[in-house]
This record gives sequence, structure tokens and C-alpha cells, in this order.
Amino acid sequence: MTAYILSHDLGTTGDKATLVDDAGRVVDTTTATYSVTFGPGGLAEQDPDDWWRAVCVASRQLIDAHPEARGALAAVAFSGQMMGAVMLDGDLAPVRPAIIWADTRSSAQADRLVERVGMARAYRITGHRLNPTYTLPKLMLVRDREPDVFARVRHVVLAKDYVVLRLTGELATDPSDASGTNAFDQTSGDWSDELLAAAEVPRGVLPPIVPSTTIIGHVTGEAASLTGIAAGTPVVIGGGDGPMAALGAGVHAPSSGTYGYLGTSSWVSYASTAPLHDPQMRSMTFNHVVPGLFVPTATMQSGGGAIEWIADVLEPQSGGERYAALLGPARSAAAADDGLFFLPHLLGERSPYWNPHARAAFVGLGRHHDRPHLVRAVLEGVAFTLMSGLHAFREGGAAITGVDLIGGAANSEVVMSVLCDVWGVPVRRRALVDESTALGAAVVGGVGVGVFSDFGISRRMSELDEPLQPDHTATAKYREAHEAFTDAYRRLEPWFEDRAAAAAVAREGDR
Repeated sequence: MTAYILSHDLGTTGDKATLVDDAGRVVDTTTATYSVTFGPGGLAEQDPDDWWRAVCVASRQLIDAHPEARGALAAVAFSGQMMGAVMLDGDLAPVRPAIIWADTRSSAQADRLVERVGMARAYRITGHRLNPTYTLPKLMLVRDREPDVFARVRHVVLAKDYVVLRLTGELATDPSDASGTNAFDQTSGDWSDELLAAAEVPRGVLPPIVPSTTIIGHVTGEAASLTGIAAGTPVVIGGGDGPMAALGAGVHAPSSGTYGYLGTSSWVSYASTAPLHDPQMRSMTFNHVVPGLFVPTATMQSGGGAIEWIADVLEPQSGGERYAALLGPARSAAAADDGLFFLPHLLGERSPYWNPHARAAFVGLGRHHDRPHLVRAVLEGVAFTLMSGLHAFREGGAAITGVDLIGGAANSEVVMSVLCDVWGVPVRRRALVDESTALGAAVVGGVGVGVFSDFGISRRMSELDEPLQPDHTATAKYREAHEAFTDAYRRLEPWFEDRAAAAAVAREGDR
């Protein structure tokens, strides 16, 4: 009898559920959406029970559509948005909305950690800079601003861990998600007592860490009634969406090459046997969901999100056709070549600047520039920002001979063409660009329960398109344009800092 894996990818805007059979074929997929609350000062929060409701809806939709799978589910497995904080009381109920990765309010708390530990030492311990996008400064923020709420906190988990808790009653996380908290020691593979002491956060609030392939528990009777999944079905804990996307892109070994993810946030990454400690700290390193491996990564806050933003502004009607209407005319527009640049820092920035105060800007805008120029500048701004990460990888010894693309924006030939020419290497699109992260979760689940013998099946589950080759004349121009793009940011950086300081003073005055 055919066995199935049900995987869930808890993203920023929705849960993508995917049903995969034991031959590695994607049987069906569905998405249940939810909202994000954005607010002043860098606020970005979600209701964790919205994630749970989405998992219930998406699970039931797939099982109702494929009733033969209900009794043949070998496992349920998870991928989830990283770096957030779901704070729970002693009854394992959320004490407040989840603070997600995009929230940058904890700059003062991150600065305090830098003073106490030192940025260079923290980077060596965790593989990451100390930054407000991570979990640990977010916990400090709640303790500082909401002491009555923090007094009720007994446990802190990540997004996927909360849904696993609702499904099984078990509380845990995995190394990939733990490595995105600013509280994890990559050498010991455990929580860092030094970082936790500096943050004055008790170690006991953090969950046990188990391998990503661990069967953490089984679907409870209550969860079965809500999801349609049979009670007793094994649940494999899975991992964070960045490392899971790497596996879904076929990056399961150091020989697998480099890939790029073009979702709300976007990144470039590869697999290695050790963390990459970039002297300029442009990149960060997560633990892979494949045991013993790491995924050096350069992540920008708003990659596909910047493309979505310009679409919302210039082509606000709903429907996928708006992207074709928007991107098509941008194919031949001159932007950087005409002195127009877009700094895509709509939510602050991680790689390469690690500045939560950075903001987006069009620079070099002239009266003759029109809609296609603006769109082209946005695409080039995303490509330039990710290019800085590729530079860090090369300088760290990685051979970048091409990049495989996944994520929604990879569906656009125009986007692919811009990335190819800016980066100067062939780019290829994987066949399952939208399902790659959920596909990675299915592989982890399948390995966890023995349906799949090894992680290498991920490379066979999603075929690659023919590579797009760069126009080397355009690449040479873009190399000079990238220097101008970087110079524009550096010149604006003091202004970003001044404005952030003025806003902080104003907020203090309002209290």
C-alpha cells in the first residue's frame, strides 16, 4: 500500500501543506493564509493560533481530497518561519501575540548584548550577529517593556514548535531553528549559557533540542478531530524554513552547489561541514536539517517582499496577472544603467549591513523615469543585495558556479534574467519553486520514519530547468553599478541612524 507524508510549511503569510507519496511524488498541495500585524517602531506580530487554525484547515482539505491517504499517513512533518518568539505560560498557552522575524523593535536589547558579550565573540558562538531580528533580543524586549506579561512566561518556542505542541502535546525544538535564536552555541550544539546570562533570560524557558528527524510524538485525539489526521500518526518535528528550503532545493551535501530563495525575505545559501565565519560578518550560518551539516546564508529582509510591495503600489488589483503586467515592461528598461537605484530595505536589513534602522529609498530618480524604470530598479536592488552574500561565500572559499532558484518570484523570467546578469553566473529554476520548503519537510519526515532511506531523494524530487546564461557585457556594467549601489547605502546610513535616534527620543517623550 502507498504510504504518504503530510508536510506543513508555516510561512509569513500562510501555511503551505503538501502531500507526498513514498515514491517522492507531490500528490497535492494547498495553502491556508493568515495575516501579519505591522506597526510603528518595527512591530511585526502574529496570533500563533492563526497558524494552528491554518494547519487544521489545510490538513483537512488535503485529506478530504485524498481520503486514501488518511489511513496511510506515515508521518506529519514541519517547516516554519524562524527567529521569532512564541511565549507560553505554565498551561502552554500564549501569553501575547508571537513576535516574528520581521520585528525590529529590540535594537536596544541587541545593543546591550553586544556590550556584554561582544559582536565578534557572539558571531563565533552562534554563527550570527547579535541583532533584533532574532529570538533572544525579542525576549529581552518583552521583559523590559511588558514585565507583567514576562512574569507569566514559562516556555519559549518557535513557530513550528507551537503547532507541533498543539498536534502532539510535546514541547521541543530542533538544531536548525535553535541556531536562529541568538542563544545557540554551534560548537556544543546546545543553548549558550554565556548568551543567556548576558540576556538575563533563564535557560529553563527554552525547550529541549532534538534532531530534525525526531518522531517527537503522535497526533492526539483532540488534534485528530480538528485536522482530520488519524490519531496516533507519527509527528516528525522538522526544522526552520531556511535550512528546510535548502533541502527542498536539493542542497543536502557540500557538493550540491548554491541556491537562492525568493520569498518574502530572500537569501542565498549552500551546505558546508563547518560554519562560515566571514571577517566582515556579512553572512550567518544556520545548522542544517541534515545532521552534521551547516548552511551559510546571506538573508535580506525584503527580497520577494520588495517586489510584492512595488506591485501593491503600482498594480494594486488582485490576481497573479498583475505581476506579468508589471514585470514585462521592466525587461528592457534602463535603471542602474541610467543612474537609478533602489535600496530595498523596507523592513530594515540583515545581510550585508545588519541595520534595523535602514530604510528603502529610490536614489538617482529623474523626471524621465517612469513605471518600468522603478520596477527594474527594485529587481536590481534585490539582486545587488544578494550579490553581497555571494561575494562573502566566494571569499570564504566556496565555489559559486551557478545558483538554483526556488520561491515564488523565481516563476518570473524577468526576475531570473536580472539575477543572472547581475550575479554573472548561470541560474536555474527548480520545477517545484513554490513547494520546495514543504518538500524539504516531507523529506525530513520521510527519513524520520524510514519511508526514505536518505536525504538525497530531495534532489530527485524536483527537476531543474535549463540554465539561463548571463550576458557578460551586462554583468560587467552591473559590477560597477553594484559599487555605486553600495556607496548610496553607506552615504545614507548616517541619516538612517539619525532618524532612528530622533524617533526613539520622540517615543520616550510620549511615554
